[in-house]
Amino acid sequence: MPHVNQSSKKQTSQQLPLLSIYWDYQNAKLSPSQAKSLLDLAQSKGCVISINVYYNSQREDQTAVKDDLGNLGFNCVNVPCPLKNSADNQLIADCLEEIHSNMSPDKIMLISGDGDFVKLVHNLQKLGKQAIILAQIGNVKQKLKGLANEFYFLEDLSRLISDKNQPPIISLVSQINYNEAVGCLIEAIKTASSQGKSTVFGRIDKLMRQGCANYQGYLSISTDDGKKFKSFSQFIDVAVKDGKVRKQNQELFLTELDILAA
Repeated sequence: MPHVNQSSKKQTSQQLPLLSIYWDYQNAKLSPSQAKSLLDLAQSKGCVISINVYYNSQREDQTAVKDDLGNLGFNCVNVPCPLKNSADNQLIADCLEEIHSNMSPDKIMLISGDGDFVKLVHNLQKLGKQAIILAQIGNVKQKLKGLANEFYFLEDLSRLISDKNQPPIISLVSQINYNEAVGCLIEAIKTASSQGKSTVFGRIDKLMRQGCANYQGYLSISTDDGKKFKSFSQFIDVAVKDGKVRKQNQELFLTELDILAA
């Protein structure tokens, strides 16, 4: 699977989370100019390492995909099969392959509102990855939308890009020390538990962002020795090792001391 920004990866990987795009073209058709805006949005979210679009050349409304999007650098994956979910299945397989590769992205930007991707997003979050989902108004399954770490309507792309002309959100203005981050982690677990929701990594990370103003993802956490965490999973592993929280089957739980304090 081709990757982009190879030459700049070493320079940016320490500052920016790695991001890959997976686009189900049959579910969400965009013009080349809209696709360019999509790339601009992705670049504001992290270091883009792969951009993939899945289409069926046997469909008349998809024949121009290779030329239109290939010129923008997209890896155009043709799935010329009449079976309904062929392109979806290929997208899922490729995404999981990349997730388990040596160049595993921190974020997946999924362009589709198809409910077939609910399980994929759930599995990504179990692995500590973030899912950014974009879909068209009126063409998105509510369960998929509810799972997203970030969700946007494709119709808002122009406005989103305009907003991103401000300093990128990934340039971390605020910082949070490790102990404060652990406090936010514990509160997020309490919140999810009180709501009767699972405490998978993706949901906890989202709740931490909502509940702690200075927490902007694992890159915003500063340790006493000045080192940064390489992933949300690594932060969790350290917190578990320190006895701050418990982990079981990719879900997080309070320790006995946390429960007593509550």
